[in-house]
Amino acid sequence: MAVKIDKKITGFALVSDEDKAKAAEAKENQKVVQLGEPLDRPEKITGSTYKVKTPVTEHALYITINDVVMNVGTPQEHRRPFEIFINSKNMDHFQWIVALTRVMSAVFRKGGDVTFLVEELKSVFEPSGGYFKKGGRFVPSLVAEIGEVVEQHLQEIGMLKKPGLDEHQQKLVAEKKAEYLEKHAKTNEEMNDEGYPKSASLCKKCNTKASIIMDGCLTCLNCGESKCG
Repeated sequence: MAVKIDKKITGFALVSDEDKAKAAEAKENQKVVQLGEPLDRPEKITGSTYKVKTPVTEHALYITINDVVMNVGTPQEHRRPFEIFINSKNMDHFQWIVALTRVMSAVFRKGGDVTFLVEELKSVFEPSGGYFKKGGRFVPSLVAEIGEVVEQHLQEIGMLKKPGLDEHQQKLVAEKKAEYLEKHAKTNEEMNDEGYPKSASLCKKCNTKASIIMDGCLTCLNCGESKCG
């Protein structure tokens, strides 16, 4: 279609093939990159349900994580989380739990790497302070405990490696614990349900009340963490 120009032309410039190529490249770089294709829900799905009892809720939480199997029948066959539900008789946290699980399920279905959710959830701290679980393990918030359940599930399906001490470290921790208990057996020092002294302090590495002063050094009887290396 012809366009009539009413104003006086004061200058002009020609667009070269190089300019067109640069413009096309810039437009291509501005496109949104999809990290993974959204997953479709199969007719049948399997999962695991975890019971979580905390001192901040009257009733237990039941966390269900359902998985889908990818690349069935190939060497790359693996499971990955697809959706998460949390149920409880306690309705105090109902709204934010529903919102949280819907967002998490959307992330699961989006595909790609979802392991980042673990650290994001575990780094949430309750403003009024966290709580101690059985055995003296500290949990900073209810959200962080949900993150620990997700971490446990991802470890069980192989998306995350299970942390743990090697054979040498396990032997060293066992020797340290036996040595400490032998020295303090005569004092009748009270122990908690996990077999650690009730006077033990919280270990910053494993969040367990199992750190004691041994040989002039703060040492954890659970994970072996020591201020002296």
